[in-house]
Formats: sequence, C-alpha cells, structure tokens
Amino acid sequence: MKQRESFVLRIGSAPSDRRSLLKAAGIGAAGLAGAPLLAACTDRGKRAGDSASATTTAAPTPSSSLLPAPEPQVKPLLDEQKVNDAVAKLDGIVEGAMDSTGVPGIAVAVVYRDQVLYAKGFGVREVGKPETVDAATVFQLASVSKPLASTVAAVAVGRKALTWTDPVIKHSPGFALKDPFVTANATVADLLSHQGGLHTGAGDLLEDLGFDQSYILSHLNQQPLDSFRASYNYSNFGYTAGAKAAADAMKMPWADLADEVLFKPLGMSSTSYRHADYQNAPNRALIHVPAGNKTWVAKYSRDADAEAPAGGASSSVRDLAIWVRLQLANGSFDGKEVVDPDALGVTRVPHVVNGPPATPAARTRFYGLGWNVSYDDHARLMLGHSGAFDLGAATAVSLLPGEQLGIVALTNGRPQGIPEAICAAFFDTAQNGAPTVDWFGFTAAVFQKIDEAEKPKVDYSRAPAGTKAARGNEFYAGTYANPYYGPLRVAVENGSLSLELGPAGRTTKFPLTHFDGDTFSFESIGENGNGLAGAIFAADAGAAAGGPASSVRLDFYDETGLGTFTRS
Repeated sequence: MKQRESFVLRIGSAPSDRRSLLKAAGIGAAGLAGAPLLAACTDRGKRAGDSASATTTAAPTPSSSLLPAPEPQVKPLLDEQKVNDAVAKLDGIVEGAMDSTGVPGIAVAVVYRDQVLYAKGFGVREVGKPETVDAATVFQLASVSKPLASTVAAVAVGRKALTWTDPVIKHSPGFALKDPFVTANATVADLLSHQGGLHTGAGDLLEDLGFDQSYILSHLNQQPLDSFRASYNYSNFGYTAGAKAAADAMKMPWADLADEVLFKPLGMSSTSYRHADYQNAPNRALIHVPAGNKTWVAKYSRDADAEAPAGGASSSVRDLAIWVRLQLANGSFDGKEVVDPDALGVTRVPHVVNGPPATPAARTRFYGLGWNVSYDDHARLMLGHSGAFDLGAATAVSLLPGEQLGIVALTNGRPQGIPEAICAAFFDTAQNGAPTVDWFGFTAAVFQKIDEAEKPKVDYSRAPAGTKAARGNEFYAGTYANPYYGPLRVAVENGSLSLELGPAGRTTKFPLTHFDGDTFSFESIGENGNGLAGAIFAADAGAAAGGPASSVRLDFYDETGLGTFTRS
C-alpha cells in the first residue's frame, strides 16, 4: 500500500460556536480575511450615518429575488430519478470492467437517502473454482480500513475516552519517534492525518519480513522524520499508532474495540480487523495478481494484522453499505446515534493538503482523518479512499454527503484503477446521464505510471559490461547486525550464498546471485517487493588483506538509510 491509496477520486453536525465552526470547516486565510472586511464595511456605514444624520435616508428595501444570505452549501443537484437511472447502468459499468481486465471478482453497493439501492457481486471468489461473488462475499479492504478505523476512533472520542488533540503518548506510553519533541507532542489527529513526519512506507518493510505490530511500532523511533505538521507523508504505521492510542484509551485491543463499538451495534457480522476471521469466512474472495492476457492467479496471502487499523480489515459490500448509511446520517443508524456527530465530523474536514493545485486555478485536495477530502466540479464535498494490496486486492469508497449518496466497490485483483473507475463512472452517470470521461482508461494510466515509478533504480537482471569476479564465499559468510531489522546471516549451502533475515523463528531465506564484484542480487518479497534488489558487501578500508567483509548494505531495505548491516 503506497501512493495508490491516496489516489481515490480526489475525484455531520457542525460545532455550535463560530470559532470551532471556522476551524472545522477549514475556511483558511481567505475565508477569515473576509470577515473583518465585511465588518469594516458595516462600521464605515454607521460612522457615515453618525456624522451626517440630517441627510440619512432609509436603507433600500432588498429585492424579493435576492437571498438574505449566501447558501451555506451546494443544494442537491441529483434526484431519485437520476440516481435510479445510474444504478440501472451499474451492471453494464461493472461488466465492462470485467471484460476489459479479466479481474476475477467485483462487488458493489450503493446507498442513497439512507436506502441501499444496490448490492451485488460479479465473477468468482477464486479463479478456477465455481463459487461466485455476491453481496455477502468477504474481501480484504486494504486501506479502506482507514476511514472505517477513524469511525471507530470517533466513537472513543465521543465517549470522552480521549480527544483528537490528545498526545498519543498520553494513552500509549511506549510510543516514540526519532525526535523527542514529536514524541511528546504528536496527537491522535496528527497521526491519523499523516502529519507526524514519518516518511511514506516507514515500517512497511518490517511487516513484509513478518515482524509483528509491537516490534514495528517500537522501532519507528529509528526512522528519520520529515517536518512535523508541515508535511504530508502517507504512513500505514503512523496511522496504526494513532488508532492504537484510541484503543489504549478504551483499554481494549483494537480489533475488540471495533467489534464492540461499531460492528456489533450496526450488525456488521462479516466485518473484522482480524486476518484469522477473514481466513475463516466461508464466503471469502481470495486475492489475485495478473498472469498476462487478462488472466489472473491466486498466488499470495496477505496478513495485515500488524497494521490492522490502516489496512487489516475485511468486509462485504452488504456490511459496508450499513457503514455508508451511518456516515451519510452523521453517525446515526436507524434513528439511533452510534457515533457522536461532532467527533465524526472532525474526521471529514481538511486537516492537511495532500494534493497541491497544479495551476493557480486548479482545485486543492486534502486529507482528513482517514478520508481524502475534495470538492467536485460543482463545489460539492467528496469523501473517499482507495485500498490497494499489490499482492492482489483493490477497493474504493466514495461519498457525496450533500447528495446523501455513496458507493463502495471491492475487487479481488491487484490494483489497476478498477474500483476507482467504477465509483467515478457511477457518479458521472448520475450527474450527466452517462460517463463523460473514459474513467477506466484514465485510472489505468495513473496506476501504470505508479508501477513504473516503483521499479528498482538498478536493473540487477542485466550484468554490467566488464563484470568483476566475486571473492571467495568465506569473505561474505557470517552474521551481521542491524538495530532496525535485527540480525542477518549469510550462509554457504552447496557452494551457493544465501542471506537470512526476519523475526526469530520465522526468518526468510534469500538466495544470492552474483551481479558484479562484491554485489549480489536477491528477490525482494512482500507487499512492497518490486523485483531484484542488491546486497552490496564491503570491507573496512584499513582491514587486513584477505579479511572478511565488514558490512553489507541491502539497497531495497535502505530507502531511509537503515539498510546497512555490520559484521557481528
């Protein structure tokens, strides 16, 4: 889960006092500047009247065609007929996506004015098997887990267990980042809006190696930081630490908290933050990766328990439609308040810019707490989020709160922009009668560019001209230490080198292939794996001739400077 998830279609009850309202609405400097300007105009008028009272005339009567004040929000532009017409075309939109990509399974649900208008599955749960997808099929949600998690945290805030502005360390005493000031001051809202300073991907490679949540969170203090509250870096484990603070404040494990305060009250019986529950679901969709020519294969398993609040949820569109109803009803379900509307409202306003305008006239995009926050061509608020597992799942949710309209799309195939395109095409159809953009072509091109950007900087599949020979295996073999990743063992087996890395008792072995000189290649693994990576061995400059390597740097694990291992 990388930058794909912030792509989603960048396509409540407000606080009662004016100061809180302005902050919550994210009015910004321009909006605030307007208030004193209007006051100054009023004051000037009064002063002029005072100094020339004899000539004061009655104020003109406003025209009956004028509004007494600006509209506080865009009035609904859709009606039941337009939405029903769009729903009637959804089958064709989804089937078109399946025909053009071959993706094995898709499920979609639509909510409008507190009614589930559509909940349907297409295709199969696993390629090569007959079981079909329906509205109750459980999918892994990837980062659609994030807006679900901020809803859970909002319940805890509404119950006064914590506030959004509480320092995380107040509730999670073990929390620590590299800068002591950030450790002491980073709030729950800072981490849920990706403003804690952690770089994108911090902790993710530890997860790929099999380390658990406790280990990963306890080692984030070694990660370098970007500017605190002045940068936006999408961070799964920063988000996880923020959500965990809410669970700690409620004195419950995260998955239990979600069950207790959200899933059970709403009757979301197929939804869980435990990977074991997904695995045990009798009606579940397996994840798939492309195998060429519109074919797919169920090759991998993805256990995201370590980052559960950020990416570990699983659910069906039937359950998620209930959650969308709750969101569109500002925290109520079937007339009963489940989430405090003020607490929930804070999750859905801009907290940070995550998409600066490309030109002065372009729209700015924002991130709330677990939501991408944007405004469409008609100035309507849009909330959304994508989920992406490169190992085989892609999901999206998109809401138009002012229209009381929402859609969620889940797929069991590697991200290609399919669920985002379904959501966008549906909203486009509801507004215009038919899509006005080739959404599938557009999103596919965006995701293809992301894939290109994530390729390794060095092509280890092609040896350079004039390749230098390797030294004897004894130069490389041995044990190397690293305070972040733990010990690394390089061994010789049947004349070939391999390296072993990961948590004790569950290490991963990587066969090494000679590339050039003291550099070897190995296959990167996990959600972030992107092909061959390099293991670059080195000897100390002053070491005795013929001595062993003193260090090895794994470039794949060195993105933030933590990938060098020194001989023990």
